[in-house]
Amino acid sequence: MIKSLLLAVAMVMAAAPATTTLTQEERDKAIAELEGSKKVFLDATKGLSPAQWSFKSAPDRWSIAECADHIALSEAFIFGRVTDGVLKTPLTPEKRSATAGKDEKLVVMLQDRSFKAKAPEPLDPTKTVMTPEESVKKFLESRAKTEDFIKTTQEDLRDHMFDHPVPAIGTLDGYQWVLLISGHTRRHTLQILEVKADANFPKM
Repeated sequence: MIKSLLLAVAMVMAAAPATTTLTQEERDKAIAELEGSKKVFLDATKGLSPAQWSFKSAPDRWSIAECADHIALSEAFIFGRVTDGVLKTPLTPEKRSATAGKDEKLVVMLQDRSFKAKAPEPLDPTKTVMTPEESVKKFLESRAKTEDFIKTTQEDLRDHMFDHPVPAIGTLDGYQWVLLISGHTRRHTLQILEVKADANFPKM
């Protein structure tokens, strides 16, 4: 009887699919990318005067303050999409071809500023006004959670997949959604640099 029970347990364990988590190389690459985009954002927003922070090159353009607020709001929002959306989807390893090769292309694609998109209302910086200190603090707190997740998660990020609403981006796996967070930061940091490059940008 005991032998039969042990045999049955062994068979069930053998039949259960092994959970595939991230390799150390994947974790290291994601952390390097997250740290890199964090640095460029902090460098771009450091030491600005109130006039520089609030300057708009045109009435319909975002100021540095609005770009920074949007980046800060987006970090937790997109990370929530990963934990509460992507990771709730069924494992679909048979769909890996839909996400193949996107690790390298995604962050580059997001930095193409020729493509414009309207921010959804929860991420509209005109609805949530923050001081420079508040936006940077919120960003850093959220980014720390993102990095801790990548360092420690045992989830199978590669086989949970979720479609991005922009068709050109398409299906992303959980790992790529985290890379998207970093790419999004880089995209709007470039927008900050565009504001700073404007001929009318205050000198101080």
